Amino acid sequence: MNNEMMPQVVWQQEIGKLRPNANPLVAHKFGADPYALVHNNRVYLYMTSDKLEYDTDQIPQKNSYQSINKITVISSEDLMNWTDHGEIKAAGPEGAATWASQSWAPAAAHRKINGEDRFYLYFANNASGIGVLSAPTPTGPWSDPIGKALVTRETPGVEDVTWLFDPAVLVDDDNQAYLYFGGGVPEGKPERPDTARVMRLGADMVSVEGKAEVIPAPFMFENSGIHKYDNIYYYTYCSNFFQVERDEDSPPPGEIAYMTSMHPMGPWTYQGTILKNPGHFFGIGGNNHHAIFPLGDQWYIAYHAQTLCQAMDIPEGYRSTHLNLVEYEEGSGRIKAIQADYAGVEQLKPLNPFHIVSGSTIGWSAGVTTSEMQENAQSQSVNRNTVVSQLHAGSWIALSRVDFGEQGAAGFTAWLRSQAGPGALELRLGSEEGELIGTVQIPASEDSRGWTEGWTSITGAERVHDLYLVLKSPDNHPNSNPCILLQQWTFEKA
Repeated sequence: MNNEMMPQVVWQQEIGKLRPNANPLVAHKFGADPYALVHNNRVYLYMTSDKLEYDTDQIPQKNSYQSINKITVISSEDLMNWTDHGEIKAAGPEGAATWASQSWAPAAAHRKINGEDRFYLYFANNASGIGVLSAPTPTGPWSDPIGKALVTRETPGVEDVTWLFDPAVLVDDDNQAYLYFGGGVPEGKPERPDTARVMRLGADMVSVEGKAEVIPAPFMFENSGIHKYDNIYYYTYCSNFFQVERDEDSPPPGEIAYMTSMHPMGPWTYQGTILKNPGHFFGIGGNNHHAIFPLGDQWYIAYHAQTLCQAMDIPEGYRSTHLNLVEYEEGSGRIKAIQADYAGVEQLKPLNPFHIVSGSTIGWSAGVTTSEMQENAQSQSVNRNTVVSQLHAGSWIALSRVDFGEQGAAGFTAWLRSQAGPGALELRLGSEEGELIGTVQIPASEDSRGWTEGWTSITGAERVHDLYLVLKSPDNHPNSNPCILLQQWTFEKA
């Protein structure tokens, strides 16, 4: 089992994402530089896998970003309950791309190649180049199709780009794909760095064609973004922090600005800024990184802020992803100013408890970490290399707006593994101390590798409620210190 979990100290109370807020999206781990891929009405967010760094005394230190070689993936159908899919080993000796040392700021795309779904993940190897991975599903398994960087200093048109990183990708309506990237500020050029680039991707999605073209983004710094709305192409980016005089038509420092065009490669017209620096909203600044995407009939912006880092009262540099609405002015197509906040976006639909639900699906939580099981399956009910939640005594997972229907639920089954003494997994409605609708009794650990199929009858669960899974010591073992891995669960209809 990969036990790289955050933080090392288990928090037995909710922190960061506080009920009923939707931001940050998860509080059991960090995730920066978000990029969104929507597939089958589900959004997958790919994020730089920020991890706590410690000194020799195990005291958290400021994030250096130098050891990040994994990409974190979460997904949701409702934008409130998020499933943790673990980490993609992108770079480093054990990564898919062994030639790369880091994996920052991923971007994802989907194409059908020869009639089959293929997913592509573009990532930055620090600021020295951009790689690409490929997979048959949004969550992997990922491989390196070319065995080298896709964009390097030898790529035509990038010779003057300070930072070769922060990719974004657009697959247009005609299936032609485009890659956007770049950043940095050459000395003496804060107003017009001219370090943003766009170029065509090959039909195979793992090659580039022609020459990269300059995007003349005023005060460009980093974080290329691209989306298409009402036949207009929107290039979005983060402005730089140089303290120089700026006129009223220039972006202020550290904000998300945008340009528009009628063609994916330009020419581009600067329009203004849409999202102020996170410090304006949350009282803690830092770099500003985003992605804009549609789900259903609404548009959203994913961005990061150091809210969980701030709540943990640790040194800066650890980012968490948030969501808020994006709205357009009718007629002009201009993007309205975006309000970032803790409340976030509304849940799109209730959660269906009568399907198999991953144990790493979380609305809110306290004292919960997740890890990836890297072992052979013990039964048909347990998938290989799946992500599980770990709960200790007093820990809980809450799922928002679970719909038990008018007839309600009669039973509950959980696939779990005890790692310590006996425990009781209580199912409650409304809060961690709310109405008790069932209890799964968990025996003490006997086989640390085996999975237990725990069951309880259910009474009192009808219609829509927040559902709480709470791990406690059983009444007949008050001094027990239970710890379980929760792999998946489901309810039975009455």
